[in-house]
Amino acid sequence: MSQATLPRDDKCNGWYQLLDAPAPARRLNARETADWLVIGAGFTGLAAARRVAELRPFDRVVLLEALRVGQGASGRNTGFVIDLPHKRDLEGDDLARKQKLLSLNRAAVDDLETLVQRHDIDCGWSRAGKYQGAVGERGLKYLDHFETLLKDFDYPYRRLERDELAPILGTRHYAAAIYTANTALMQPAALVRGLGETLPDNAELYEHTPVVNLTRSSGQWCATTPEGEVRATKLLLGSNIYAQEFGFLKHRMLPVMTFASMTRELTDEEMALFSAAPHHFGLTPADHAGTTVRLTPDRRLIIRNQYRFVPRYHDDLAERTRIRQGHRDSFEARYPELAQVPFTATWGGACGLSRNYTAFFGKVGDNAWMSGVHQSVGAARGTISGKLLAELATDQDSGQLADMLAVSGKPALNPPEPFLSLGVKTRMRQAAWASRSEL
Repeated sequence: MSQATLPRDDKCNGWYQLLDAPAPARRLNARETADWLVIGAGFTGLAAARRVAELRPFDRVVLLEALRVGQGASGRNTGFVIDLPHKRDLEGDDLARKQKLLSLNRAAVDDLETLVQRHDIDCGWSRAGKYQGAVGERGLKYLDHFETLLKDFDYPYRRLERDELAPILGTRHYAAAIYTANTALMQPAALVRGLGETLPDNAELYEHTPVVNLTRSSGQWCATTPEGEVRATKLLLGSNIYAQEFGFLKHRMLPVMTFASMTRELTDEEMALFSAAPHHFGLTPADHAGTTVRLTPDRRLIIRNQYRFVPRYHDDLAERTRIRQGHRDSFEARYPELAQVPFTATWGGACGLSRNYTAFFGKVGDNAWMSGVHQSVGAARGTISGKLLAELATDQDSGQLADMLAVSGKPALNPPEPFLSLGVKTRMRQAAWASRSEL
C-alpha cells in the first residue's frame, strides 16, 4: 500500500505561528522494530500512543508524524472540545445513543483537562462553555430547533437575547444565542504539542517522518519513511483521511477543509466592546453552514466559515485569498468598529466526513485498528476514541469501550468520480447560498 499524497505544512496556521519555535525534530533515520506502530500524531494518534504505552509499559511504542506536532489538522481547529452530541447525532431519536455520546465526549474533556493540569500544558485551557448563535430569521429557526433538542435531551442551557448577548460578544449582530456550560476552549496547536511532549517514556515520537509505504508480511507491519523503516507487530491508525492512501476505508471518506482567519491582539480601547467578563468566548452557528467566532484569552478574534471539498487534502493560495475576503466581510458585519484591525493569518484544516454521517472505530486488518472520519469533531471524538482504540487492541473491557463500539459504524461508500465531486460541490454551494444571511 503506497501513499501517493503526503501531509504538508502550508505555513499559514495562525495557532502554530503563535508558538515558540520547537526543539529540532527527532526524525526516523534508521531501521527500527517495535511492538506497536502508531501513525499520525493528532488527537487520535497521541491518545492511542499514550494509552497503549500505559497499558503495555514494557512494550516499545513508535509514533510517526509527517509534520511537526500541531501543524496538522488537530492544531488547526477553532479550539473547542464539545461535550454535546454533534449535529445529526443530537437530532436522532435514540436517547440512549445520545447519552453514550455525551458520556464519551465528557470523558474526553475530562481526560484532556487532567493531562493539561498534570503536565502544566500552556494552552489557554478554559471550561468557558460555548454559545450557539443566530443572526436572523433562518438562524433563529435553527436555534429554536436546537433548544427543543436540548429540552428533549434534558440538557441544561441558558437562552440569551440580543441585549444580554451584546456585552459578551462585543456586537449586536446576533439576535439570540443558547449557552451551554460544559465545552472547553483551548489553543489547539499548543495543546497537541504539549500532549506530544509528555508521552510515557516507552512511547517514542518521530516528527517530519511521513510514511511513504505501508505493507504487511511475515506477521508484521512495515512502514517505510524517507530515511528509515519501522517494523511492528501491531498497528494503530490515527491518520484519518490519509488512511485511505494506505488502502483503509478507501472511497468512504469525504475530505473537507474548513477555514479560519485570526486578527492581531486587540488593544485596550478595542477590547472595550467586550464589557462582560470573562473577556473570551466561543460561538458556533445555529445554522451549521454559518460562522464560528472565538475571542481568545490573548485578545485575538477568529472567524471561521466556508467549506471546500479537497480530494487531495489541500487547498490553493488563490482560493484561500477569496476565502479570506469572505472572512473579512463576516468580521466587519459583526465588528464594524474594528474594521481597521487586520488579519494576521488565514488557514484551512482538513477533516473527514462520511455520506451517512458515521464515524469509524475498530479493526481494519490483521493486528490493525483505526479510528477516524470524526465528522469535524476530532478534538473530543479523536481523544476518547484514540484512548479506547488502544484498549480494544489490548483486549480491555469497559463500559466506555462498549459505548464507543455501540455508537460507531461503517462510513457509506462514495459514488465514483466525477459524480462524487460534482455532488459534494453542488451541495456545498447550495448550503452556502441558503445560509448567506448567517455568514
